[in-house]
Amino acid sequence: MKTRSRNNQAESWNGPAIGLLDLDAFFASVEQLDHPDWRGKPVIVGSPSAERGVVSTASYEARAFGVHSAMPSAQAERLCPQAIWTKGHFKRYKELSGQVMMILANETPYLEQVSIDEAFFDITPGPYDTESIVDIVQRINGSVEKLGITCSIGVGSSKTVAKIASEKNKPHGMIIVTPGSEERFLAPLPVSAMSGIGKRSAAELKKLGIRTLGDLAQSDPMLVRHVLGNSTGAFQMRARGLERSRVKAVDETRAPKSISREHTFARDVAHLDDAQAAIALLGESVGQRLRKQGLIGRLVTLKVKYGYNKTNTAQKRLEHPTDDENIFVPVAQRLMKDAWNNGAHIRLIGLGIGDFTDGADEQPDLFTALDERGARTSGKRALSVTIDNLRERFGSDAIKFGRSTRFEDDEIKFKRE
Repeated sequence: MKTRSRNNQAESWNGPAIGLLDLDAFFASVEQLDHPDWRGKPVIVGSPSAERGVVSTASYEARAFGVHSAMPSAQAERLCPQAIWTKGHFKRYKELSGQVMMILANETPYLEQVSIDEAFFDITPGPYDTESIVDIVQRINGSVEKLGITCSIGVGSSKTVAKIASEKNKPHGMIIVTPGSEERFLAPLPVSAMSGIGKRSAAELKKLGIRTLGDLAQSDPMLVRHVLGNSTGAFQMRARGLERSRVKAVDETRAPKSISREHTFARDVAHLDDAQAAIALLGESVGQRLRKQGLIGRLVTLKVKYGYNKTNTAQKRLEHPTDDENIFVPVAQRLMKDAWNNGAHIRLIGLGIGDFTDGADEQPDLFTALDERGARTSGKRALSVTIDNLRERFGSDAIKFGRSTRFEDDEIKFKRE
Protein backbone atom coordinates (compact mmCIF):
# COMPACT_ATOMS: atom_id res chain seq x y z
CA MET A 1 0.00 0.00 0.00
CA LYS A 2 1.34 3.43 -0.91
CA THR A 3 0.98 5.97 1.89
CA ARG A 4 2.37 9.25 3.09
CA SER A 5 4.26 9.10 6.35
CA ARG A 6 2.50 10.30 9.48
CA ASN A 7 3.31 13.84 10.59
CA ASN A 8 2.33 16.20 13.39
CA GLN A 9 -0.04 18.15 11.16
CA ALA A 10 -2.04 14.99 10.40
CA GLU A 11 -2.07 14.07 14.09
CA SER A 12 -3.51 17.47 15.11
CA TRP A 13 -6.03 17.87 12.30
CA ASN A 14 -7.87 21.19 12.36
CA GLY A 15 -11.06 21.42 10.30
CA PRO A 16 -13.14 19.02 8.18
CA ALA A 17 -11.67 15.62 7.35
CA ILE A 18 -13.52 14.14 4.37
CA GLY A 19 -12.47 10.91 2.72
CA LEU A 20 -13.33 9.26 -0.57
CA LEU A 21 -12.99 5.47 -0.79
CA ASP A 22 -12.73 4.09 -4.33
CA LEU A 23 -12.60 0.32 -4.85
CA ASP A 24 -9.82 -0.61 -7.28
CA ALA A 25 -11.03 -2.15 -10.58
CA PHE A 26 -13.92 -3.40 -8.48
CA PHE A 27 -15.83 -5.78 -10.74
CA ALA A 28 -12.65 -7.33 -12.13
CA SER A 29 -11.14 -7.60 -8.63
CA VAL A 30 -14.20 -9.48 -7.37
CA GLU A 31 -13.95 -11.89 -10.29
CA GLN A 32 -10.28 -12.54 -9.48
CA LEU A 33 -11.21 -13.05 -5.82
CA ASP A 34 -13.86 -15.61 -6.73
CA HIS A 35 -11.66 -17.31 -9.36
CA PRO A 36 -8.23 -17.79 -7.75
CA ASP A 37 -6.75 -19.09 -11.00
CA TRP A 38 -7.52 -15.69 -12.59
CA ARG A 39 -5.37 -13.75 -10.14
CA GLY A 40 -2.44 -12.00 -11.77
CA LYS A 41 -4.02 -12.46 -15.20
CA PRO A 42 -5.80 -9.90 -17.42
CA VAL A 43 -9.54 -10.04 -16.70
CA ILE A 44 -12.19 -8.04 -18.55
CA VAL A 45 -15.78 -7.66 -17.37
CA GLY A 46 -18.06 -6.97 -20.32
CA SER A 47 -19.66 -8.49 -23.38
CA PRO A 48 -17.48 -9.90 -26.19
CA SER A 49 -17.26 -8.34 -29.63
CA ALA A 50 -19.54 -11.01 -31.08
CA GLU A 51 -22.31 -9.30 -29.12
CA ARG A 52 -21.09 -5.80 -30.06
CA GLY A 53 -20.19 -5.32 -26.43
CA VAL A 54 -18.02 -2.90 -24.49
CA VAL A 55 -15.63 -3.14 -21.56
CA SER A 56 -17.28 -2.46 -18.22
CA THR A 57 -14.17 -2.91 -16.06
CA ALA A 58 -10.68 -4.23 -16.71
CA SER A 59 -8.20 -5.59 -14.18
CA TYR A 60 -4.91 -3.74 -13.83
CA GLU A 61 -3.22 -6.59 -15.68
CA ALA A 62 -5.49 -5.87 -18.65
CA ARG A 63 -5.04 -2.11 -18.30
CA ALA A 64 -1.33 -2.61 -18.81
CA PHE A 65 -2.20 -3.51 -22.42
CA GLY A 66 -4.21 -0.29 -22.87
CA VAL A 67 -7.66 -1.73 -22.12
CA HIS A 68 -10.03 0.63 -20.30
CA SER A 69 -13.69 1.08 -19.41
CA ALA A 70 -16.07 1.98 -22.26
CA MET A 71 -13.66 0.62 -24.88
CA PRO A 72 -15.33 -1.43 -27.65
CA SER A 73 -14.79 -5.11 -26.97
CA ALA A 74 -13.33 -5.69 -30.44
CA GLN A 75 -10.56 -3.19 -29.70
CA ALA A 76 -9.92 -4.71 -26.28
CA GLU A 77 -9.64 -8.17 -27.84
CA ARG A 78 -7.01 -6.88 -30.27
CA LEU A 79 -4.99 -5.19 -27.52
CA CYS A 80 -5.17 -8.12 -25.11
CA PRO A 81 -6.11 -11.34 -26.92
CA GLN A 82 -5.13 -13.46 -23.90
CA ALA A 83 -7.62 -11.73 -21.58
CA ILE A 84 -10.21 -13.70 -19.62
CA TRP A 85 -13.71 -12.38 -20.34
CA THR A 86 -16.75 -12.54 -18.06
CA LYS A 87 -20.14 -10.87 -18.25
CA GLY A 88 -20.03 -10.26 -14.53
CA HIS A 89 -22.14 -11.09 -11.48
CA PHE A 90 -23.95 -7.99 -10.26
CA LYS A 91 -25.49 -9.55 -7.15
CA ARG A 92 -22.04 -10.58 -5.97
CA TYR A 93 -20.66 -7.08 -6.57
CA LYS A 94 -23.57 -5.58 -4.64
CA GLU A 95 -23.02 -8.00 -1.76
CA LEU A 96 -19.32 -7.12 -1.43
CA SER A 97 -20.04 -3.39 -1.85
CA GLY A 98 -22.45 -3.64 1.09
CA GLN A 99 -19.71 -5.16 3.24
CA VAL A 100 -17.37 -2.29 2.38
CA MET A 101 -20.03 0.29 3.24
CA MET A 102 -20.55 -1.45 6.58
CA ILE A 103 -16.83 -1.02 7.32
CA LEU A 104 -17.21 2.72 6.75
CA ALA A 105 -20.46 2.89 8.73
CA ASN A 106 -18.67 1.34 11.70
CA GLU A 107 -16.23 4.25 11.64
CA THR A 108 -18.63 7.16 11.13
CA PRO A 109 -22.36 7.83 10.72
CA TYR A 110 -21.51 10.35 8.03
CA LEU A 111 -21.35 8.15 4.95
CA GLU A 112 -22.50 9.08 1.45
CA GLN A 113 -22.35 6.30 -1.13
CA VAL A 114 -22.15 7.77 -4.64
CA SER A 115 -21.90 4.53 -6.62
CA ILE A 116 -21.47 0.81 -6.07
CA ASP A 117 -17.70 1.23 -5.66
CA GLU A 118 -17.32 4.75 -4.25
CA ALA A 119 -18.32 6.56 -1.06
CA PHE A 120 -17.52 9.78 0.78
CA PHE A 121 -17.11 9.62 4.55
CA ASP A 122 -16.52 12.26 7.22
CA ILE A 123 -14.04 11.53 10.02
CA THR A 124 -13.62 15.11 11.25
CA PRO A 125 -12.09 14.99 14.76
CA GLY A 126 -14.34 16.08 17.60
CA PRO A 127 -13.44 17.41 21.04
CA TYR A 128 -13.16 13.86 22.41
CA ASP A 129 -11.62 12.21 19.35
CA THR A 130 -7.88 11.79 19.78
CA GLU A 131 -7.25 9.09 17.16
CA SER A 132 -5.26 10.29 14.19
CA ILE A 133 -6.78 10.55 10.71
CA VAL A 134 -3.96 8.34 9.43
CA ASP A 135 -4.79 5.53 11.86
CA ILE A 136 -8.49 5.60 10.94
CA VAL A 137 -7.81 5.47 7.21
CA GLN A 138 -5.24 2.71 7.56
CA ARG A 139 -7.74 0.66 9.57
CA ILE A 140 -10.40 1.13 6.87
CA ASN A 141 -7.92 0.16 4.17
CA GLY A 142 -6.84 -2.92 6.08
CA SER A 143 -10.44 -4.03 6.72
CA VAL A 144 -11.25 -3.78 3.01
CA GLU A 145 -8.12 -5.75 2.16
CA LYS A 146 -9.28 -8.56 4.47
CA LEU A 147 -12.32 -8.95 2.18
CA GLY A 148 -9.92 -9.94 -0.61
CA ILE A 149 -10.07 -6.68 -2.58
CA THR A 150 -8.31 -3.33 -2.36
CA CYS A 151 -9.28 0.32 -2.33
CA SER A 152 -7.67 3.72 -2.76
CA ILE A 153 -8.50 6.48 -0.29
CA GLY A 154 -8.04 10.22 -0.46
CA VAL A 155 -8.60 12.54 2.50
CA GLY A 156 -8.82 16.30 2.57
CA SER A 157 -10.88 19.19 3.82
CA SER A 158 -13.45 18.89 1.01
CA LYS A 159 -15.05 16.40 -1.34
CA THR A 160 -13.11 17.85 -4.27
CA VAL A 161 -9.73 17.34 -2.61
CA ALA A 162 -10.69 13.86 -1.36
CA LYS A 163 -11.87 12.75 -4.81
CA ILE A 164 -8.74 13.96 -6.61
CA ALA A 165 -6.46 12.53 -3.91
CA SER A 166 -8.11 9.11 -4.17
CA GLU A 167 -7.23 8.95 -7.87
CA LYS A 168 -3.62 10.08 -7.56
CA ASN A 169 -2.03 6.89 -6.24
CA LYS A 170 -4.11 3.97 -7.55
CA PRO A 171 -4.24 1.09 -6.98
CA HIS A 172 -4.21 0.51 -3.21
CA GLY A 173 -3.03 4.00 -2.42
CA MET A 174 -3.68 6.47 0.37
CA ILE A 175 -3.08 10.21 0.11
CA ILE A 176 -3.88 12.62 2.91
CA VAL A 177 -3.94 16.32 2.07
CA THR A 178 -3.58 18.15 5.37
CA PRO A 179 -5.41 21.41 6.17
CA GLY A 180 -3.68 24.42 4.68
CA SER A 181 -1.96 22.45 1.91
CA GLU A 182 -5.00 22.08 -0.39
CA GLU A 183 -4.10 24.77 -2.92
CA ARG A 184 -0.48 23.61 -3.07
CA PHE A 185 -1.67 20.04 -3.73
CA LEU A 186 -4.16 21.06 -6.43
CA ALA A 187 -2.19 23.77 -8.26
CA PRO A 188 0.09 21.60 -10.49
CA LEU A 189 -2.66 19.17 -11.52
CA PRO A 190 -4.30 19.40 -14.97
CA VAL A 191 -7.77 20.96 -15.04
CA SER A 192 -9.16 17.61 -16.21
CA ALA A 193 -8.37 16.17 -12.77
CA MET A 194 -11.42 17.96 -11.41
CA SER A 195 -14.77 16.23 -11.87
CA GLY A 196 -17.09 18.28 -14.06
CA ILE A 197 -14.34 19.43 -16.43
CA GLY A 198 -14.42 17.10 -19.40
CA LYS A 199 -12.14 16.72 -22.37
CA ARG A 200 -13.93 19.38 -24.41
CA SER A 201 -13.89 21.98 -21.62
CA ALA A 202 -10.24 21.22 -20.86
CA ALA A 203 -9.36 21.84 -24.52
CA GLU A 204 -11.20 25.17 -24.51
CA LEU A 205 -9.46 26.23 -21.30
CA LYS A 206 -6.10 25.27 -22.80
CA LYS A 207 -6.75 27.71 -25.64
CA LEU A 208 -7.00 30.40 -22.96
CA GLY A 209 -3.65 29.33 -21.47
CA ILE A 210 -5.35 27.59 -18.53
CA ARG A 211 -3.79 24.16 -18.19
CA THR A 212 -3.62 23.49 -14.46
CA LEU A 213 -5.93 23.93 -11.50
CA GLY A 214 -3.52 26.59 -10.29
CA ASP A 215 -4.06 28.49 -13.55
CA LEU A 216 -7.81 28.13 -13.13
CA ALA A 217 -7.71 29.35 -9.53
CA GLN A 218 -5.91 32.54 -10.54
CA SER A 219 -7.71 33.25 -13.82
CA ASP A 220 -9.98 36.19 -14.54
CA PRO A 221 -13.53 34.85 -14.04
CA MET A 222 -14.79 36.81 -17.04
CA LEU A 223 -12.22 35.05 -19.24
CA VAL A 224 -13.29 31.61 -18.06
CA ARG A 225 -17.04 32.18 -17.99
CA HIS A 226 -17.71 31.39 -21.65
CA VAL A 227 -16.25 27.90 -21.05
CA LEU A 228 -17.56 27.04 -17.59
CA GLY A 229 -20.65 29.27 -17.60
CA ASN A 230 -22.43 30.11 -14.36
CA SER A 231 -20.38 27.48 -12.53
CA THR A 232 -17.15 29.44 -13.00
CA GLY A 233 -17.12 30.77 -9.44
CA ALA A 234 -17.72 27.31 -7.96
CA PHE A 235 -14.97 25.74 -10.08
CA GLN A 236 -12.48 28.42 -9.04
CA MET A 237 -13.34 27.96 -5.36
CA ARG A 238 -12.81 24.22 -5.75
CA ALA A 239 -9.48 24.84 -7.53
CA ARG A 240 -8.33 26.89 -4.52
CA GLY A 241 -9.34 24.11 -2.16
CA LEU A 242 -12.06 26.27 -0.59
CA GLU A 243 -15.12 24.14 -1.35
CA ARG A 244 -17.06 23.19 1.79
CA SER A 245 -19.75 20.62 0.94
CA ARG A 246 -20.75 18.33 3.78
CA VAL A 247 -21.16 14.56 3.87
CA LYS A 248 -24.67 13.65 4.94
CA ALA A 249 -25.40 11.20 7.73
CA VAL A 250 -26.34 7.64 6.79
CA ASP A 251 -30.01 8.23 7.61
CA GLU A 252 -29.98 11.21 5.25
CA THR A 253 -28.63 9.17 2.35
CA ARG A 254 -30.95 6.18 2.47
CA ALA A 255 -32.13 4.87 -0.89
CA PRO A 256 -34.30 7.45 -2.66
CA LYS A 257 -37.96 6.72 -3.30
CA SER A 258 -37.52 7.79 -6.91
CA ILE A 259 -35.01 9.20 -9.38
CA SER A 260 -36.42 11.91 -11.59
CA ARG A 261 -35.47 14.72 -13.89
CA GLU A 262 -37.46 17.85 -14.72
CA HIS A 263 -37.10 20.22 -17.67
CA THR A 264 -38.45 23.76 -17.51
CA PHE A 265 -38.75 25.23 -21.01
CA ALA A 266 -37.66 28.73 -21.92
CA ARG A 267 -40.64 28.81 -24.29
CA ASP A 268 -43.80 26.76 -23.85
CA VAL A 269 -43.88 23.54 -25.88
CA ALA A 270 -46.86 23.34 -28.22
CA HIS A 271 -45.92 20.34 -30.40
CA LEU A 272 -46.05 16.68 -29.46
CA ASP A 273 -42.77 15.80 -31.19
CA ASP A 274 -40.94 18.41 -29.06
CA ALA A 275 -42.50 16.97 -25.92
CA GLN A 276 -41.45 13.46 -26.93
CA ALA A 277 -37.90 14.61 -27.66
CA ALA A 278 -37.74 16.21 -24.21
CA ILE A 279 -38.87 12.95 -22.60
CA ALA A 280 -36.13 11.06 -24.44
CA LEU A 281 -33.56 13.61 -23.25
CA LEU A 282 -34.76 13.35 -19.66
CA GLY A 283 -34.68 9.56 -19.93
CA GLU A 284 -30.94 9.61 -20.70
CA SER A 285 -30.23 11.39 -17.42
CA VAL A 286 -32.60 9.24 -15.37
CA GLY A 287 -31.17 6.03 -16.83
CA GLN A 288 -27.59 7.17 -16.19
CA ARG A 289 -28.40 8.02 -12.57
CA LEU A 290 -30.17 4.70 -12.01
CA ARG A 291 -27.21 2.74 -13.35
CA LYS A 292 -24.71 4.75 -11.32
CA GLN A 293 -26.60 4.02 -8.10
CA GLY A 294 -27.32 0.40 -9.02
CA LEU A 295 -31.09 0.92 -8.87
CA ILE A 296 -33.84 -0.77 -10.89
CA GLY A 297 -37.48 0.33 -10.70
CA ARG A 298 -40.84 -0.51 -12.19
CA LEU A 299 -42.98 2.62 -11.72
CA VAL A 300 -42.78 5.19 -14.55
CA THR A 301 -44.08 8.67 -13.65
CA LEU A 302 -44.69 11.46 -16.15
CA LYS A 303 -45.29 14.98 -14.83
CA VAL A 304 -46.62 17.75 -17.09
CA LYS A 305 -47.06 21.38 -16.03
CA TYR A 306 -49.00 23.62 -18.38
CA GLY A 307 -48.60 27.30 -19.12
CA TYR A 308 -51.70 28.15 -17.12
CA ASN A 309 -50.14 26.49 -14.04
CA LYS A 310 -52.12 23.24 -14.07
CA THR A 311 -50.08 20.11 -13.35
CA ASN A 312 -51.01 16.57 -14.40
CA THR A 313 -49.26 13.36 -13.38
CA ALA A 314 -49.60 9.97 -15.07
CA GLN A 315 -48.07 6.67 -14.03
CA LYS A 316 -47.53 3.24 -15.55
CA ARG A 317 -46.29 0.18 -13.69
CA LEU A 318 -43.89 -2.02 -15.65
CA GLU A 319 -44.15 -5.78 -15.51
CA HIS A 320 -40.44 -6.05 -14.70
CA PRO A 321 -38.06 -3.46 -13.12
CA THR A 322 -35.43 -1.78 -15.29
CA ASP A 323 -32.71 0.86 -15.42
CA ASP A 324 -32.82 1.02 -19.22
CA GLU A 325 -34.23 4.19 -20.78
CA ASN A 326 -34.80 2.25 -23.99
CA ILE A 327 -37.49 0.41 -22.00
CA PHE A 328 -39.08 3.15 -19.88
CA VAL A 329 -38.87 6.17 -22.22
CA PRO A 330 -41.31 4.66 -24.80
CA VAL A 331 -43.72 3.99 -21.91
CA ALA A 332 -43.52 7.63 -20.81
CA GLN A 333 -43.95 8.78 -24.40
CA ARG A 334 -47.13 6.71 -24.70
CA LEU A 335 -48.42 8.36 -21.52
CA MET A 336 -47.70 11.74 -23.09
CA LYS A 337 -49.40 10.80 -26.35
CA ASP A 338 -52.49 9.58 -24.50
CA ALA A 339 -52.72 12.83 -22.55
CA TRP A 340 -51.88 15.17 -25.44
CA ASN A 341 -54.33 17.87 -26.45
CA ASN A 342 -53.75 19.99 -29.52
CA GLY A 343 -53.35 23.60 -28.50
CA ALA A 344 -51.79 22.71 -25.14
CA HIS A 345 -48.82 24.78 -24.00
CA ILE A 346 -46.42 22.91 -21.74
CA ARG A 347 -44.09 24.73 -19.36
CA LEU A 348 -42.42 21.75 -17.67
CA ILE A 349 -42.00 18.01 -18.20
CA GLY A 350 -40.73 15.61 -15.56
CA LEU A 351 -39.83 11.92 -15.85
CA GLY A 352 -39.19 9.62 -12.91
CA ILE A 353 -38.63 5.97 -12.04
CA GLY A 354 -39.59 4.57 -8.64
CA ASP A 355 -40.68 1.45 -6.77
CA PHE A 356 -37.14 0.14 -6.56
CA THR A 357 -36.34 -3.53 -6.01
CA ASP A 358 -33.27 -5.72 -5.91
CA GLY A 359 -34.93 -7.99 -8.49
CA ALA A 360 -34.34 -11.12 -6.41
CA ASP A 361 -37.94 -12.32 -6.73
CA GLU A 362 -38.31 -11.58 -10.43
CA GLN A 363 -39.04 -14.63 -12.55
CA PRO A 364 -38.30 -14.54 -16.29
CA ASP A 365 -40.83 -15.87 -18.76
CA LEU A 366 -40.42 -17.27 -22.24
CA PHE A 367 -40.88 -13.91 -23.93
CA THR A 368 -38.96 -11.50 -21.66
CA ALA A 369 -35.19 -11.04 -21.42
CA LEU A 370 -34.16 -10.46 -17.80
CA ASP A 371 -30.61 -10.04 -16.58
CA GLU A 372 -29.22 -11.60 -13.41
CA ARG A 373 -30.76 -8.83 -11.29
CA GLY A 374 -34.23 -9.66 -12.59
CA ALA A 375 -34.19 -6.40 -14.58
CA ARG A 376 -35.61 -6.11 -18.05
CA THR A 377 -33.11 -4.81 -20.58
CA SER A 378 -33.01 -4.00 -24.26
CA GLY A 379 -30.36 -4.66 -26.86
CA LYS A 380 -29.40 -0.98 -26.65
CA ARG A 381 -28.53 -0.94 -22.93
CA ALA A 382 -24.86 -1.72 -23.66
CA LEU A 383 -24.70 1.44 -25.78
CA SER A 384 -26.23 3.46 -22.93
CA VAL A 385 -23.59 2.10 -20.54
CA THR A 386 -20.86 3.07 -23.01
CA ILE A 387 -22.24 6.61 -23.20
CA ASP A 388 -22.42 6.74 -19.37
CA ASN A 389 -18.74 5.85 -19.15
CA LEU A 390 -17.68 8.32 -21.81
CA ARG A 391 -19.59 11.16 -20.16
CA GLU A 392 -18.16 10.23 -16.77
CA ARG A 393 -14.67 10.28 -18.21
CA PHE A 394 -14.83 13.24 -20.59
CA GLY A 395 -17.74 15.32 -19.28
CA SER A 396 -21.46 15.53 -19.94
CA ASP A 397 -20.91 17.18 -23.32
CA ALA A 398 -18.76 14.32 -24.63
CA ILE A 399 -21.75 12.86 -26.51
CA LYS A 400 -24.88 14.80 -27.40
CA PHE A 401 -27.86 13.72 -29.46
CA GLY A 402 -29.64 15.98 -31.92
CA ARG A 403 -32.73 16.21 -29.69
CA SER A 404 -30.68 18.00 -27.02
CA THR A 405 -30.04 20.98 -29.29
CA ARG A 406 -33.73 21.89 -29.14
CA PHE A 407 -33.39 22.77 -25.47
CA GLU A 408 -29.85 24.12 -25.08
CA ASP A 409 -31.04 27.50 -23.81
CA ASP A 410 -33.58 26.07 -21.38
CA GLU A 411 -33.26 25.69 -17.63
CA ILE A 412 -32.73 22.08 -16.56
CA LYS A 413 -33.31 20.96 -13.00
CA PHE A 414 -32.40 17.66 -11.40
CA LYS A 415 -34.62 16.29 -8.64
CA ARG A 416 -33.82 13.48 -6.20
CA GLU A 417 -36.65 12.49 -3.87
